[in-house]
This record gives sequence, structure tokens and C-alpha cells, in this order.
Amino acid sequence: MNAYQQIFWKKYIAQAKLDVIYASYTKVSRSWNDENPACPFNRLYMIMEGEGFVRIGEQVFYPKPGELYLLPAGSDQAYGTISDDTFGKFWCHFSAKIGDLDLFQILHVSPFIKVNALEMFKEKFERLISWSKDSAMTSELRLHAALLDLIADYIEQSPSMKLSIGGTPTFEKMNNVLDYMAAHLSEQVSIEELAQITHYHPNYFINAFKQFTGYSPIHYMNHLRAEKAKELLLTTELSVSQIAESFGMELSYFSRMFKEHTGFKPTGFRELRPR
Repeated sequence: MNAYQQIFWKKYIAQAKLDVIYASYTKVSRSWNDENPACPFNRLYMIMEGEGFVRIGEQVFYPKPGELYLLPAGSDQAYGTISDDTFGKFWCHFSAKIGDLDLFQILHVSPFIKVNALEMFKEKFERLISWSKDSAMTSELRLHAALLDLIADYIEQSPSMKLSIGGTPTFEKMNNVLDYMAAHLSEQVSIEELAQITHYHPNYFINAFKQFTGYSPIHYMNHLRAEKAKELLLTTELSVSQIAESFGMELSYFSRMFKEHTGFKPTGFRELRPR
């Protein structure tokens, strides 16, 4: 994955729309047992005590205290008890959608992590639970922030992580477009040229691209140019005029574009460089 793709994908997954369905701490009963084919939401289980099992697809796990499990939306899920020493667990049911896709259809992570800072994670779940029950105007903002914090921790501590960028034909086509755009920053690439890569009509391509990235093609191309320009301003002695020329832009247009995307004039941004 090149640097431009990385910039795009980290912003792309940050677009996930969250909805906390329920969060709580439960000491489950001996009768706790269920199967959920193609479950439409995600589950987080942080085991604090006891024993039992969870199944994700064909894989069966016997979680231990101090482990945090993610059962991703769309998977066949099952769980149950195996003795009278039942689970005591923090848990959360939630959805995380990017367009029509679930976040963890795009980002594949390990089914569980071993929690090292258990007390810290316990406090995070307690905050999540508290905000889910709060009636303040800002409670949803706080709730989403608490869930995002847990999701980010889970992803960062996951032993394996894979970005699935070829799951659908649209993903493959748009990924090819992103590659092409990154390789032609110095050229005035037309909508028709980009649409040809996907074999879409230009009008359909514009709508599909915006739905996929959140940007119009021109806005996204300039976003890439602004990111590259930031790098050049901070790491080279090229003049602003030379950087503008490298993108095939007139200086005045480049300066306006850069300020639109960063909030700084190019010379002002360069002054942020450590001395």
C-alpha cells in the first residue's frame, strides 16, 4: 500500500457510522445460550470471570478472564455456558457502517486480544455503559467517543490486521482509480479519463466516487496534492512556485487550493517546520 492509499484508507475507516445498541456488565445465567446466523451487529465481550464458549463462523473459542472478543457483524455467532462457573463480562452490541458495508468486513482483525491493562479497559467499558444511559444533550457524542476509543484500542492491539480492499468489484475499481490519481498528480486528469478505468459513465462515476470516498474526484485529487505539498514544504527547499509547477498549477491557484485543504497559505505552513 502506497502512502496515498494509506492516507485515504485511514480517513475512510474513520467515516464509520456508529450505533451503540446496548452496553452493560452481566454475570450470565447457566441458561445463557444462543445462535445467531449472520448476526447483523457486532459484539464486544470482555471476560472478567468464569468460563463458557463463543463461536464465530466455524471457530469455537473458550474465552479466559482478561480476554476481549470481537464477534463481527455478518458472521454466524453462537455462545453458551459449559459449567455453573459462568461468565462475568462487560459487553457491547453495536453497528459500525461505512456506506452499506460493515467496518469489520473491510478491516479484518483477530477474534480476540489479551488485555494487558485490564483496569484501564474496565474503566473504558464503565464509561461506555454510563454514557449509554445518560440523557445529556452531549451523551451520544461521548458514547461514540468511548466506543471509538475501544475500537481503536482493539485494532491497535490485534495480533493480525488486514485491510480488505478487494471485497467487491466497486472496491477493486475504485482502488485502481486511487492508484491512477496518485500516479498522475502533476497532470490535469479528466473525469472521462477516470471513468474509463471503472467502465462507468462519467456521471455515474462521479456519484459512485463520492459515495465511496466522501469527496468529488476533483476535491480528492486536490486533497492528494495538498498532502504531497505539505510533505515537500516541510522536507525540501523547493520554492512554493516550484511546488506549484510540479503539480502543473499556476501559483495563485495552487495557493488557494492549499489553503482550502489545510487552512494555511503555503509559506505559512512552511514556517511550522521545526528549526
